[in-house]
Amino acid sequence: MSIVIMVGQLILGLSILVILHELGHFLAARAFGIKVEKFYLFFDAWNFSLFKFNYKGVEYGIGWLPLGGYVKIAGMIDESMDTDQLAGPPQPWEFRSKPAWQRLIVMLGGIIVNIVLGIFIFWVLTIRYGETYIPNGEAKYGIVPGKIGLKIGLEPGDKITAINGKEVVRFEELTSTEVILGNTDLTVLRGDQTVHVKVPGNLINDLSDMGIDQFISRIPRSKFVIDSVVPNSYANAAGIIKGDSITAVDGVKIQFFDQLQSELKKYAGKEAVLEVKRHNTVTQLTTNVNSEGTLGFKDGRTGIAAKFTQPKEKVLKYGFFGSLPIGANKAIGTFTDNAKGLGKVFKGEVKFNKAVSGPVAIATMFGSHIDWIRFWSLVGFLSMVLALTNLLPIPALDGGHSLFLIIEMIKGKPLSDKFLERSQIVGFVILVTLMVFVFGNDIVKIFVKK
Repeated sequence: MSIVIMVGQLILGLSILVILHELGHFLAARAFGIKVEKFYLFFDAWNFSLFKFNYKGVEYGIGWLPLGGYVKIAGMIDESMDTDQLAGPPQPWEFRSKPAWQRLIVMLGGIIVNIVLGIFIFWVLTIRYGETYIPNGEAKYGIVPGKIGLKIGLEPGDKITAINGKEVVRFEELTSTEVILGNTDLTVLRGDQTVHVKVPGNLINDLSDMGIDQFISRIPRSKFVIDSVVPNSYANAAGIIKGDSITAVDGVKIQFFDQLQSELKKYAGKEAVLEVKRHNTVTQLTTNVNSEGTLGFKDGRTGIAAKFTQPKEKVLKYGFFGSLPIGANKAIGTFTDNAKGLGKVFKGEVKFNKAVSGPVAIATMFGSHIDWIRFWSLVGFLSMVLALTNLLPIPALDGGHSLFLIIEMIKGKPLSDKFLERSQIVGFVILVTLMVFVFGNDIVKIFVKK
């Protein structure tokens, strides 16, 4: 059932984005008196569609090939590769008959709609929910770095006070794109000393394989109690119950869950003596520790879940109009952050296969249960990513068409139909190759993480 929910949210989210993107082209074309012949969600390859109907001379439908969607504009060389209509003289209602600036607006229509949609979604979310964050000062026990964080020099309990010299106000800033895009200087308070930790420019390569929590946990370091114990686990056999506080491992005092994890790893495959506080009474329990260093099972599964003492969150509420700049900044920030990430790929700082995600990864991001805040946040994010992707100067994408139109405007005459046809074929091959690559890359990432 969880897979069905993930796939369902993926299809719904992408369908909303594709329909509205193509609607941008459709409305711009109609505004300039250009005839639109088809409006499709997904591709009706070989003229086979799952559903279609005609309304006012336009065929609307759903294709069988879920690789996006399209509008077929008369007099334009596009995904359909229908060049027969170009054999005759240009008609006044055709795309090719219109001035280059009008055709450019038509090609940018989808991108404009995606940007407006992204801003609108983040605006509405801000109106409805405001902003909730953990003040950095409330993280009084510091951070919990994962393998990646430890690798670059961070330590448990570090308090990051500034990023590139700018004071950290929100704890969430520590995992913001400003940090994870790398080449960032972190000012760290470690005990009574201030040190600087450099975040490398290729951090995304490791994050892609291991996840953001292996950099810095998004939950500040905090005290804990046992929230649940898995039946038949080593923890259960030792007598640990919900509400217990584990205060020492073989005499080594602990306060935090990451300390418990670190100490248990020293006893992997052996026995350990735990000091457990229960209802103001301290007792000692002997337990087996599995080969992974947890109180779970021989096969490595964990046996306990912790409940943390969460720092106090702060909620900011904005009015109807006050929410607009906040939402717009979030949307534009998403666009620029992804553009910076793409720039790192072109510079060779980040591997392409580490930077891209396909439908499998996106479905996982939606999650296995319905959370409408997460759903619309992700749709807003993907809308901005779709706008950026379509701006790329690849033939068959809006950016490729726009580039050719800009060249035409500079030259003062259009490029040849033969050149545009061949470019469209090349672009389509590139896009199909990329789609196959990102899909396969998603599958590989799943196995790498396992």
